Amino acid sequence: MKFLGMGVPELLIILAVILLIFGPKNLPKLGSALGKTVKNLRDGMGAGEKEIEEASDDEVVEEVVEEAPKKTVKKKVVVKKADD
Repeated sequence: MKFLGMGVPELLIILAVILLIFGPKNLPKLGSALGKTVKNLRDGMGAGEKEIEEASDDEVVEEVVEEAPKKTVKKKVVVKKADD
């Protein structure tokens, strides 16, 4: 049985090293975070493919871009009179 070109002994060594690094208490948190990351990645990739399919259906998609209001900057200039 091979997974990513590695056999069972290599996978067991990798799992043992991970257990030593993170400890048994943090492994569930690590697994949960990894699972959420993979799920979000798949959802993101699926959403991108759907957008490409929708855009290729000869529809014209218009985007409305609003410009940010321009700020007015006021400067105060203080002029001192020279005593002659």
